[in-house]
Amino acid sequence: MPQHLIVGAGWIGGELARQLVARGDDVTVATRSGTAVPGAIARVLDASDPVAFCLAAERMQTIFLCTNPPYPDWARRWPPVFAAAIAAASVSGASLVVMGNLYPYGSPAGPMTEHSPENTTESKGLIRRDGWHRVRDAHERGEIRAVEVRASDYFGAGVSGTAHLGQAFFRAVLASKTARVVGRPDLVHSWSYVPDIAATMIAAADYTGPWGRLWHVPSGAHSRTDIAGQLNARYGSHGTVAGYPTWILRSLGIPSPLMREVYKSSYQFQVPYVIDSAETERLLGVAATPWDAALVAVADSYRR
Repeated sequence: MPQHLIVGAGWIGGELARQLVARGDDVTVATRSGTAVPGAIARVLDASDPVAFCLAAERMQTIFLCTNPPYPDWARRWPPVFAAAIAAASVSGASLVVMGNLYPYGSPAGPMTEHSPENTTESKGLIRRDGWHRVRDAHERGEIRAVEVRASDYFGAGVSGTAHLGQAFFRAVLASKTARVVGRPDLVHSWSYVPDIAATMIAAADYTGPWGRLWHVPSGAHSRTDIAGQLNARYGSHGTVAGYPTWILRSLGIPSPLMREVYKSSYQFQVPYVIDSAETERLLGVAATPWDAALVAVADSYRR
């Protein structure tokens, strides 16, 4: 029976564990706090500790790297995590599947494919780009077997926190209030459904073709203005969407390191930001959940 180590138990890591358990695989979920996921073994792990990471990866077929430090900690915490993950994959022989994002591409001039240039100049994009390059280089040297799966901003049942299409957005619109958002709400933006992200990671891990590459999660593309209209039409609400003025975001970043990083990456909502996953869909056989079904499932989770 396949054995997998999932590092991180957030919205994506937790869903990934549930899907792997559901198909009968043995799953260990490793986090700093030992978070429990039904059907999986819980393990305490500091993912930046290479010795501990190597021990956790023993006898594993796959390492899924799904952890995500808070924005202000990225520069300090990501490099040692990537180094430890590479070491663990090398020592154990486990395949490494990294959960990534679109930040390395920077501000796109069109849809982003798996082969788009990585033109970012923003600090978080540079950190993620450099981390993937370290993983890819280790793969090309023959030390490990690795891929990265990239998703756009995610949404899913019950997702809260700082998600751009999360609890705050849905509850405001469904209550016929104004959802305040980063950037221009009228611009089309790709949204990756959490179950589709997990399904793409599993398909990438099962892929028997060449590794050392990027995969893109099949995603829906809609403006937040259109999404509010879809919700209003279905639920009889009258919610609206408005963007925060730039000066407010900038001023919020003065006392708040988190908001400072949100402001720095707000360029993603100043241009159309669309992921192209045609190649991934063709080679991995994955597809996005129909948009209406995903949107209703998420909306109903907040209404409950």
